[in-house]
Amino acid sequence: MAVEEYGTPANGLPPCPFGRCDGSGWILNEDNTATKCDCLEPRLARARASGINSVLPKRYRGVSFDRPPVTDISPGAVSIVREWVDQLDQNLEQGNGLWLMGDTGTGKTTLAMLVSKEALKRAHTVAIYSMPKLLSRIRATYGAEAGEESYDQFFERLCEVDLLHIDDLGAEKQTEWVLEQLYALVNERYERQKSIVVTTNLTQDELEEQIGPRTVSRLIQMCGENQIPLFGDDARQKPQLRDG
Repeated sequence: MAVEEYGTPANGLPPCPFGRCDGSGWILNEDNTATKCDCLEPRLARARASGINSVLPKRYRGVSFDRPPVTDISPGAVSIVREWVDQLDQNLEQGNGLWLMGDTGTGKTTLAMLVSKEALKRAHTVAIYSMPKLLSRIRATYGAEAGEESYDQFFERLCEVDLLHIDDLGAEKQTEWVLEQLYALVNERYERQKSIVVTTNLTQDELEEQIGPRTVSRLIQMCGENQIPLFGDDARQKPQLRDG
């Protein structure tokens, strides 16, 4: 396979992560037949998820378990997230989730981004949204014109990605429409056994008041014991900053 500098195939396609094909997802055999490469299905999954915000924000692209700010976060919380990431493929297959709750600036978002970063590295499809931005994106589909993505299409993408990452759950203004959207999305992913990672500044009781007990009940069922409390001082007020 001809490869240009930095590992980009000469055909302009992203390189095969397994080094078996030319980036197309197909392996050409000596008898001129073609065999599917192991990278094909992940590529197709990413294509199906086009239109979903799966780009890791620039601030979090360098996050790692081995350096600040992660090394400054509560060791107990980091340990739970590390164990979850160690079993990431199995957790995504089983639809297991993570729920990080606590005070502002304690590292919730940073840890959640670590999970999403690892999932993207392993070629899983990921949708990353703050709750207000997600609701804004959903509203935008209502005015979709011919050829643009409809509500049903966008909702299906949100339900089908391997990992849905929602930041600042509970930060949205409460309305009947919001409650309906949240329950429909969380419940559909629950029924399809699709994983979710959420961060919130609210306690469980506060979150029930904000988004409704039905939705919180589904989150509890999806996240099980992986409800991670992070309370303490706002690290943003210190010289060593971290988000969450």
